[in-house]
Amino acid sequence: MPAGLAVAGGAVALGLAVLTAGLQLAGYDAAAALGALWNGAFGSWYAFTSGTLVRAVPLTIIGLGIALAFRGGAFNIGAEGQFYAGAIAATWIGLHAGSLPAPLAVPIVMAGAALAGAMWVALPVWLQLRFGTIEVISTLVLNFVAESLVSLMVQGPLQESGGIYPQSDTIAATARLPALAGSRLHAGILLALVGAAVLWYLFERTLWGFRLRAAGLGPRAAEIGGGINARRMAAVALLASGAVAGLAGAVEVTGVSYALFQNLSPGYGFTAIAVALLARLHPLGVVAAGILFGALEAGAGAMQRDAGVPAVAVYVVEAVVMLAVVLAAAGQRASRAVRPAF
Repeated sequence: MPAGLAVAGGAVALGLAVLTAGLQLAGYDAAAALGALWNGAFGSWYAFTSGTLVRAVPLTIIGLGIALAFRGGAFNIGAEGQFYAGAIAATWIGLHAGSLPAPLAVPIVMAGAALAGAMWVALPVWLQLRFGTIEVISTLVLNFVAESLVSLMVQGPLQESGGIYPQSDTIAATARLPALAGSRLHAGILLALVGAAVLWYLFERTLWGFRLRAAGLGPRAAEIGGGINARRMAAVALLASGAVAGLAGAVEVTGVSYALFQNLSPGYGFTAIAVALLARLHPLGVVAAGILFGALEAGAGAMQRDAGVPAVAVYVVEAVVMLAVVLAAAGQRASRAVRPAF
């Protein structure tokens, strides 16, 4: 982990440096912009809980699912679509859960959303197992299908009862996650933390986790030397990753929006890839990386409002971080490949 922390810290520092230089070249007051970014993310308890942590929850949950898939050698680029599949399922169940008590309604909503996320990735899994189709392409394409499906649902079967706005009615109160008093932070944060702990245990302390890692690092070697069915392990990891992304969709609906509408996700499924990569696929690192990217997302609005800097400027940091981490990983692999055997 020390080397991983160094790479992550360096990537973040490089991203902020590039952002600062870009702001200066564009004629903005970089100091004022970065100050506004900090205040919007950490300037007060309310900003931290209701801004940073609320955005960090879906990023962390999806990031855990992506880390699971990547560890098994399955490259899930479709978490955005799986998130929306879970959100659709959570909304439908939540609208019909008014007669159920909260201790029963919430788990049913979560389970339905996780199942929907797994079902959404089932086609890429089948295509990969049956025809060897690369899951990167199939999962990516399904993102656009899911976005169109949300549009169809909020203007059709799930449109609000007045038939005016492209969104659903609000879900039943019993299907909503409890919130921290005085903030928008909800119980989804506990789900993210528990999920990270469980995934860490699976990765580090179980035979299944060892087999998953072996299958991801060297599928052929795992099959010959360990009798591990690498393709099956990758398929299971991809299905589980989809279920986790679907669960994140349910958390967003039951904890934040209470309804389904277009653009429910500001790109959580794609940003979570950067979260997982920055964490080097370590579950506990995903939590820290999720908070970091949540802070960038939360501070972006304050930066635009208080310093006049377009909120999209924070994407510079995210892009540089992702590129730096990928290049560092490629460099480490290259150095190991040319290292003498004596």
